[in-house]
Amino acid sequence: MTKVLKLGLPKGSLQEATFAMLKKAGFSIYTGERSYIPSIDDPEIDPVLLRAQEMSRYVEDGALDCGITGNDWIMENGSEVVNVEELVYAKQSLNPVRWVLAVPENSGIKEVKDLKGKLIATELVNVTKAYLKKNKVDAEVEFSWGATEVKVASGLVDGIVELTETGRSLRAHKLIQIATIIESTTQFIANKASYKDSWKQEKMRQICLLLKGAIQAEGKVGLKMNVRRENVKRVISLLPALKNPTISDLAQKDWLAVETIIEEKIVRTIIPLLKSAGAEGIIEYPLNKLIY
Repeated sequence: MTKVLKLGLPKGSLQEATFAMLKKAGFSIYTGERSYIPSIDDPEIDPVLLRAQEMSRYVEDGALDCGITGNDWIMENGSEVVNVEELVYAKQSLNPVRWVLAVPENSGIKEVKDLKGKLIATELVNVTKAYLKKNKVDAEVEFSWGATEVKVASGLVDGIVELTETGRSLRAHKLIQIATIIESTTQFIANKASYKDSWKQEKMRQICLLLKGAIQAEGKVGLKMNVRRENVKRVISLLPALKNPTISDLAQKDWLAVETIIEEKIVRTIIPLLKSAGAEGIIEYPLNKLIY
């Protein structure tokens, strides 16, 4: 009988990024528009789609063996789970996201203490209350189902605690950030009992290894080129390699093959320089996984 790992995947803002990372990691995964039960080409994984906000609760109580969610929701729920691996990616970037305290530009509120006696709306109620208590600010915090920027811009509340990656939405609603409540990264978490099962733990670690490899390959490409031995120092000096580039002899005397990995965003700048320095037969290729 095939053993199965019950894996929770985040539905909502993290879903697209998570599915993309799983695909790069080597898993073909598909879900219908209204389905919460995805299909995956690994018979040892039983995936379920759940909102990231509630993922840690189902992992903690054992309904799921493991899941992917943000550490913000682990903190909000107060869940006792195993943090197997930090997977630093978000909806739009590979950076941590921030929960920020924001107020209208013309509110006169400049710092946290100015919110004494005010009303704050957020999805992250418990974490926000803990932050205010730490800063000795007595303010009311109410749960918001979303569209918090509209509430504060319309004068329904005095401030909001909202998740942001770029801050564009806040600026569009004429809001200013006066504090960062927490930074959050995506986490691969496990049920404590499930993690003690040697087969399940090994399966989780295999998935995490492949996912981290996919994340680490994001925004990077491989470069191969042929270089005359006399020009190799000049070419290598131009390469901002992760480590030293790989250099090997070619069949043709006095020629070397050079291979490295660089940030994709600098390729258009560096290829003309490499060509001028004597590199020939330059090949750029995409990366799916990069495992250190």
